[in-house]
Amino acid sequence: MRHLITGGAGFIGSHLAETLLARGDEVFILDDLSTGSVENVRHLKINQRFHHFFDSIMNKQLLAELVDESDVIFHLAAAVGVRLIVESPVRTIETNVYGTQLVLDAASKKKKLVLIASTSEVYGKSDKVPFREDADLVLGPTTKGRWSYAASKALDEFLALSYWKERQQPVIVVRLFNTVGPRQTGRYGMVLPNFVRQALEGAPITVFGSGQQSRCFCDVCDTIRAILLLIANDRAVGEVVNIGSTEEISMEGLARIVKQRTKSESPITYIPYDQAYEPGFEDMPRRVPSLEKLESLTAFRPATPLSEIVDRVAAHFQKDANAEMMRTSHSVSALAASES
Repeated sequence: MRHLITGGAGFIGSHLAETLLARGDEVFILDDLSTGSVENVRHLKINQRFHHFFDSIMNKQLLAELVDESDVIFHLAAAVGVRLIVESPVRTIETNVYGTQLVLDAASKKKKLVLIASTSEVYGKSDKVPFREDADLVLGPTTKGRWSYAASKALDEFLALSYWKERQQPVIVVRLFNTVGPRQTGRYGMVLPNFVRQALEGAPITVFGSGQQSRCFCDVCDTIRAILLLIANDRAVGEVVNIGSTEEISMEGLARIVKQRTKSESPITYIPYDQAYEPGFEDMPRRVPSLEKLESLTAFRPATPLSEIVDRVAAHFQKDANAEMMRTSHSVSALAASES
């Protein structure tokens, strides 16, 4: 099969591309590298079934050509990360909503299956845990920029389901709950890579807020397995499905596990939300998915333990650090040789 991944040089997109290539499929990626990275897909470039286009999803002609080449479109391109959302709300809304509309419009011309990556953020401030796909969404006021991401992704879902209902365009919407793993950057506020980096550097592990807010972290490999099972199931078309883990942990607890697994001496410190993001920042106290629908459709339940995920993320950081040391050493040696 032939697949298009928008946001294919991102954290999840690069792992998805890797998995599809490993099973013999052909992969096209489209990424403007605003949050993705060439480094995430550099190792895939030697594969003749891998085709990369570093361009904007707003390039309608290119997008149409790539959609036409593909059997399935994975729409992962989006503004991501709490910090980016708070700092660039205009970009968040424009990228998420308009980009999704362009993908759906291009795909609908030939009824290509589109999987839309949504987020657990759409549940907003709901306290009805675990979150079920048919539950009410409870967002904060429009004066709080933090909720613009949730609102934009909810609108993405409305768009996708409207294309299915009105134009019979096949879609599947997945709400991802804190997908984590190697290659995820902490640059935009992702908590696990930030904790691991701080622990390995011996810097303070900075917990935002009280540290009692809890999340469920799902390994990226589990997320991708669930996604691939869903696109292979006709019953998933037109549905919204949670993908995540139900292993709930507080941010304070996560900091302690990271410190323990990395054998770090880093102190754990606490930073008020107002200082970390913006005055009046609001957060969800708990975020736990119901996985009943995912299990009923795929018989699959993500089960990678958090301790294993932390170990894999730490190993990836250490590998990158070692590679950087080697590059620096070679550069110094080359400079010394040129001056001798």
